[in-house]
Amino acid sequence: MFNCYFKSSKEKKSFYQHKKLEMLNYIKDSLERKIASVTASIEILESQISRDKDVEVTN
Repeated sequence: MFNCYFKSSKEKKSFYQHKKLEMLNYIKDSLERKIASVTASIEILESQISRDKDVEVTN
């Protein structure tokens, strides 16, 4: 995967820990974008339901 030469096993461990952290942060950011999208869709749908309910009451 990575062709790096490390001076010690400690450096190698640190390198892979940082790569793992980068990957997990990428996944977290992706999930946060999806949650924001779903939350916005829920809010819009709730406002549409509320609006439609108000229209039925006035008719």
